[in-house]
Amino acid sequence: MEDRFGHHINYLRVSITDRCNERCQYCMPVETQEWLPREEVLSYEEILRTIRVGAGMGISKLRITGGEPLTRRNVLWFFEQLNRIERINDVGISTNGTLLGQMTPEGITTAQALKNAGVRTVNVSLDTLDRKTYAETTGRDIFPRAIEGIDAAREAGFEKIKINTVLMRHRNEHELWDLIEFARKRDLLLRFIELMPVSTTHVLTEENFLPAGEAKKLIEFRLGELAPRPDFRTNGPSSYYELPETGQLIGFIGAMTNLHFCETCNKLRLTSEGKLRPCLGSHLEFDMREVLRNLEMDDNDVAKFFLEVVERKPEQHEFRESYKPGRKMIAIGG
Repeated sequence: MEDRFGHHINYLRVSITDRCNERCQYCMPVETQEWLPREEVLSYEEILRTIRVGAGMGISKLRITGGEPLTRRNVLWFFEQLNRIERINDVGISTNGTLLGQMTPEGITTAQALKNAGVRTVNVSLDTLDRKTYAETTGRDIFPRAIEGIDAAREAGFEKIKINTVLMRHRNEHELWDLIEFARKRDLLLRFIELMPVSTTHVLTEENFLPAGEAKKLIEFRLGELAPRPDFRTNGPSSYYELPETGQLIGFIGAMTNLHFCETCNKLRLTSEGKLRPCLGSHLEFDMREVLRNLEMDDNDVAKFFLEVVERKPEQHEFRESYKPGRKMIAIGG
């Protein structure tokens, strides 16, 4: 699938739940969150059908997100089914990590069960190494469980484990070097991500916004000039650099300041209630659930729907314009 601007679409991010065991300020602000009724959330069978059709149209990469995806019941069964879909060759999960170390009835960690089910990569959100700051940022004092989960993922032997750190001025800029060292010692790929206005308008302010370029300069001030590595790519839009002494790679995702951010976009997003979104930074979303639950529509109609959404994909996101969030990040999918 290719849109009007030459974006080749082969990557689908799928949110399987809007629920989470944390309350991160930039994802789910402090006001009361109204959870979706169960009947409005896509069933596993509906999600799998969507992915099978998408795979027949060029989707080869999946990332399962939430909310926190590991809070949904029977989630390991779901991952096992994903691994059986032809032409899907890269399955990853985005998680806060706090449930990866949890033991399954089979006596193995959830991380190991995911690896056994065919998951290749794990993205873990970790914005701080300070327990107090972690509790303030996430609304939950469970930092040790996050570290335990990361270590469980390492022991499981995934192809790649990425740490995603959201840059927040006056919150974690003094920890950049500690996070780099943490990632180096554990052989993790660290990415620093600019804060985006994806939940409510007050989430992103001049007071708390820390540009990726400024974070890079702070790192270089202490560790030396970073060497660009344009040859190193992952599924996302991260720009990677190599540290001078250790050769460690770190990434920067600058949706707000990188004017070329959208040029290589290759993804669609499916929300937990079945909205297919061509872009995170756009209010455009289209109701796939209506197609899936219409008994008069078959897989050809699902395929046609995919093409119609791809045709509506914008050339670039609207974050730098007068974008006002229409719904919280937890409802869209991380």
